[in-house]
Amino acid sequence: MGRAGCCYRGAERLASPSLVRRFRPLLLLIIALCCGANIGHCQVATPQCRIQKCTTDFVSLTTHLAPAVDVLHTEFCKALRAYSACTQRTAKSCRGNLVFHSAVLGISDLMSQRNCSRDGPTSSTHPEVLHEPCNYHSRTQHSHTHSHVHAHAHSHAHSQSHSRPGYLFCGLFGDPHLRTFKDSFQTCKVEGAWPLIDNDYLSVQVTNVPVVPGSSATATNKVTVIFKPYEGCTDQRVYQAVTDNLPAAFDDGTVSSGDPIHTSAGAVDGASGKVRALWISERSPGRHIELHAGYIGVTVIVRQLGRYLTMAVRIPEELSQAYDATQDLQLCLNGCPSSERIDQAGHLPLPLSPPALGLQLQQLRRPGYSSQTQASPYPAMQVFNVEGARERCREQLEVQDIYFHSCVFDLLTTGDANFTVAAYSAQKDMESLHPHRDRWRIYPRGSTSSTMHCSEAQPIKRLLALLLLCALSVELM
Repeated sequence: MGRAGCCYRGAERLASPSLVRRFRPLLLLIIALCCGANIGHCQVATPQCRIQKCTTDFVSLTTHLAPAVDVLHTEFCKALRAYSACTQRTAKSCRGNLVFHSAVLGISDLMSQRNCSRDGPTSSTHPEVLHEPCNYHSRTQHSHTHSHVHAHAHSHAHSQSHSRPGYLFCGLFGDPHLRTFKDSFQTCKVEGAWPLIDNDYLSVQVTNVPVVPGSSATATNKVTVIFKPYEGCTDQRVYQAVTDNLPAAFDDGTVSSGDPIHTSAGAVDGASGKVRALWISERSPGRHIELHAGYIGVTVIVRQLGRYLTMAVRIPEELSQAYDATQDLQLCLNGCPSSERIDQAGHLPLPLSPPALGLQLQQLRRPGYSSQTQASPYPAMQVFNVEGARERCREQLEVQDIYFHSCVFDLLTTGDANFTVAAYSAQKDMESLHPHRDRWRIYPRGSTSSTMHCSEAQPIKRLLALLLLCALSVELM
């Protein structure tokens, strides 16, 4: 018989004393959180054993701590002491409960590692939330807490009162390729002006023009963003970017609007402290602009790469649903109309180099064709075959997901090498704005990577949970 609880050969090595001592606080708290959410086969706390509420309170107290080291240490120790006091109050009814004992051991180890004294002030179970009407995070947290202040003190109600608002992501780049709020990836024609987002708070519109005569593919040369008036926070502001003109200001010349609000570290721009309710951040002059609307929790990224623009946006889910029947044509919300789709239900067929592209390249290379004309319309055009396009895209994109395949498609369609950088930047903007890491990767329909990605996810999660339980059982023996 091996050690109790370890079911896989080699698991004992993973639970060696040195590793367990180092990671025990994290392991124990993870076990407590997982079991509190009824994951796995851990012993579930009875109604009298309130360890789930103790753990949830601790998480809510430490989630929004200020980034300053001294503040973090002080508040974290206060939260640990409150966590410890909560476990002591429920110790009698939790006797023999695995979740409870995991939490107690984790608290003890964390106090030792953080040099937290056992005696001292503790955090309030329901801390006062700084209410700022023009800060979306503050406003929504205050609203959730207030709406549950008279609710019964059970774990479900408490977790809801401290829940964070859900976010959605939408992006547009290349010929153009659209990633919708539902993570549907489409390649469309959509020539002319089309609304990406149009609701009571925000309007985002793009204008697409043909890239190569003879091909249905288009690309974006204009982005218009309208932040609609919000009482007490900002008047209407309009931002417009066109090819070779990405201003670092709104149309009226202002760069911000509204009263200062607090923001915490971890925003897209890494800012902390006080900012305006609405402001523009110029990342790279004429190449990379970010629009931050703290009063509605929206971030918009606009880039110029080559001759065309890319766009990425993150918006709270509840705001994205604030529209009426006259605003139902939104590409980010509903995708492209079927008549405008180039892809075939998610499958993106790779085109041959269009004859029109070869003829244009011959014209550009003719003697007498002015250098000024050559520099303007197609500065980086060349003819790619499939393998050449793949090789160029691999220089920027290591994983052969939908961004890689879109890059190959764009090179074959246009011959413009700038679309390689556009796909890479679009992927990075998605990673910085998309709220769900497990949804980042999208693979073309029928892709082997797609099948492996989905089928292997659950076994890996189960194995990780098993290894955590093995490490815990070894330590508790």
